[in-house]
Amino acid sequence: MIDKATVRRIIDTADIVEVVGDYVHLTKRGSNYMGLCPFHNEKTPSFSVNRQRNICKCFSCGKGGSPVNFIMEKEGVNYHDALVHLAKKYGIKIEEREQTDEERQQQSQREGMLVVNEWAMQRMEHNLTETDEGRNVGLQYLYQRGITAEAIKKFRLGYAIDKGQDLYDQAVKEGYDVQTLKDVGLCGESQQGRYYDRFRGRVIFPVLNPAGKVIAFGGRGIKGEAAKYINSPESLIYRKSNELYGIYQAKNSIVRQDKCFLVEGYMDVIGMWQAGMENVVASSGTSLTDGQIALIHRFTENVTLIYDGDSAGIKASLRGIDLLLSHNLNIKVLLLPEGEDPDSFSQKHTPEEFRQYVEQNEADFIIFKTNVLLKGSGNDPDKRSQAVRSIVKSLASISDMIKRSVYIQECSRLLNIPENVLIMQVKQARGEVVEEMRKKREYERIEADNTQVSVEDEIVEAIKTKPDTTTPQVQEDKFTHILRPLERNVIKYCVRYGMLDYGDEVDTDGNMRDIKVYDVVRNEMEADDMLELRNPIYQRIFDRILDMVPEYQQRRNEYMDSINDDLQEVFNQGLDKIASRQLPMDEIIREEEALKAEIMEMRRQKEVQFDKLYIGRLLSNDPDDELRHEVIEMINEKYTLSKYHTKNTKVEDESERLMDLVPRALDEWKDGVLLVKLKEAQSQLKDAVASSDHEQTMAIMEYMQRITEWRREFAKQIGERIILPKR
Repeated sequence: MIDKATVRRIIDTADIVEVVGDYVHLTKRGSNYMGLCPFHNEKTPSFSVNRQRNICKCFSCGKGGSPVNFIMEKEGVNYHDALVHLAKKYGIKIEEREQTDEERQQQSQREGMLVVNEWAMQRMEHNLTETDEGRNVGLQYLYQRGITAEAIKKFRLGYAIDKGQDLYDQAVKEGYDVQTLKDVGLCGESQQGRYYDRFRGRVIFPVLNPAGKVIAFGGRGIKGEAAKYINSPESLIYRKSNELYGIYQAKNSIVRQDKCFLVEGYMDVIGMWQAGMENVVASSGTSLTDGQIALIHRFTENVTLIYDGDSAGIKASLRGIDLLLSHNLNIKVLLLPEGEDPDSFSQKHTPEEFRQYVEQNEADFIIFKTNVLLKGSGNDPDKRSQAVRSIVKSLASISDMIKRSVYIQECSRLLNIPENVLIMQVKQARGEVVEEMRKKREYERIEADNTQVSVEDEIVEAIKTKPDTTTPQVQEDKFTHILRPLERNVIKYCVRYGMLDYGDEVDTDGNMRDIKVYDVVRNEMEADDMLELRNPIYQRIFDRILDMVPEYQQRRNEYMDSINDDLQEVFNQGLDKIASRQLPMDEIIREEEALKAEIMEMRRQKEVQFDKLYIGRLLSNDPDDELRHEVIEMINEKYTLSKYHTKNTKVEDESERLMDLVPRALDEWKDGVLLVKLKEAQSQLKDAVASSDHEQTMAIMEYMQRITEWRREFAKQIGERIILPKR
């Protein structure tokens, strides 16, 4: 593993202009650089690179980020490999931290597995084209299936000799470890202790990860074997749920086309590739998983699923799609003519005909599902209601509120159901869907924290009733649309300006000390039990910021020491200019004092700039993918003014208005929390009224009145959202 100091050095050294410049011709435009986006085809430059913030962004497709993020997306590699790539570019020696014995053993095992898999792939490639059996059996089969020599080479296809121990004997002869051969599934061991080749007599499909490493194999039987396919078992290097067949060959095309076709099997991928559709991957017959979807999401947000056009294909198209929708991907479905699969269809049509068929027949998934279910339900009320519930569940799986609203409008029209009814049903289903997804994903970071004493606890005690047994996370998710933007706004200020000086405070010993923006937020959260970050990604971001504090001052001091020589050089040049003008002594003194003030101001601006960029620069290179993307969005998000601002007024920079913006964001968050409390109390009030519990009803109404009064106070503090010019 790369040690922390080396990671920091790589991040500090990597210049986004230089990194992007290796892939894109950049032109200076103002303080930024512009170029053609390397992630999609365009004629007008929309890819902006900001050297000061050390980030880039395409204003058309949205891709970009920090140097690390850019390399991950462009090269299709993981975080570690992106760091290695940048280290090589800048000549930084990778200092791997000393590993534990367990880590060292696992790395050794992983490396051994990758080495033996690479050897096996090359061996079986050789078997296919350079042995009589391979040519007469394996190669003949592939040619009969319409696979070309070019595709065989591209996908590294091979053949395992139909002899019990051919691969095993050769591997042992060349010194490969027997246990490693068993662990990766190349060889097995009988009850009698005899080793055998698992893939013997089969055509071999190597599975490569995005970095091109051989992590597994699929073997296709060609002699009528009971098991048509056998696959490598899971191992240290292979988790089936995290991999997609063809991703290494397809990744660049997926990025260029900003679209991924998803099919079922090896032959489907190869057939479509031969038809010119290179941006295609396969889930290898398994139901889609979070890991596979996340892998696709690294390269594009647009996915088209291709299925057979028969009834089985239509049913398959309706399974597992909600998981894709929950990842905020844009999903389309393409049904092929009945009796066709991607492989057979591609062989019967030219690449141009295939592309035309896609353009004319792929359909938005939600609309497709709605039409299919309506057609299947006919005039049967029960079937129709089941269809509507299924559609509602899919709508509830969409995390983006705007996209969800658009689909609700369209489905309302197709289903002939009032939009407000669908909105209500989707809102009810949203919490259940999110909880179901989270359980399925075993998302351990998301836990409902019931340890703090909250206002709900007070009302429960006041009305002397049992707590609501609804799952806490479901209750929270019902109000995500209220709290998420408010929490995000607070964390956004911490990301952008967390280390900027905010003001002074008196500590417990009576001493004055500087406080930062993050201090203000932390102090408010510690002082007010209502304020806790319910959204796990925002909590992780804030935790990371707090983790940075111990070494922040040291890094700041190191930075300021590093610029002293430059400032001294500017000062000396200024003195030389003053001396060359032969001024009277009193003017020389005034000029020198002005020069000193100028240098001090330059130093102050450098300090402010360091503080302003410190958090964003580090978090935009964080190894946590979700966190990194969220931070980059916060950094790139433009500061928009209220619609009430005066057109001809020069408005202060956002960073100059933090003493207004941060308290306002905190007050709006508190008001949002109170609104959630009010809605929860309203729900409890309905139950109390329904059960004719007069005492409980009065207690809840009294509590709701208190909340309303608190919200009025916050409304006074928040005031109108008007940005006033500095006087």
